[in-house]
Amino acid sequence: TQHNYLRDIGRLATFLGRSPDTATADDLRRFQIEQQEDGVPVPTMNSVVSALRFFFTQTLDRPDLARRLIRLAHPRNLPVVLSRDEVARLLNATTCLKHQAALSVAYGAGLRVAEVSMLKVADVDSERMLLRVERGKG
Repeated sequence: TQHNYLRDIGRLATFLGRSPDTATADDLRRFQIEQQEDGVPVPTMNSVVSALRFFFTQTLDRPDLARRLIRLAHPRNLPVVLSRDEVARLLNATTCLKHQAALSVAYGAGLRVAEVSMLKVADVDSERMLLRVERGKG
């Protein structure tokens, strides 16, 4: 986080061409507009906002500028859901039973590759129909 915050404050300093502690509300507005026009992804722009808010409130004690920074709404797209036929074709495309089991578990439980690869037999509770996923991403 510290490394990212320093990088993001550096972005503002590069944009301004001077020390970021001299920034004005208009400078911040222009900076955010330029970031958006340059095609910076929404999560990255929100990370920059977090860094600058910390910088202006904690480091410089200028909460008035921090309030000028606006986080953008991140559009959430629904995942593509395969039809029953597509799922059947995917599972039948494998020749190895182990691969077919891994694909079935991944698709059926909505797991990521790393989560499936970390599963052990002891993680399967067939009585309660549960999988125990350790260090999953949520």
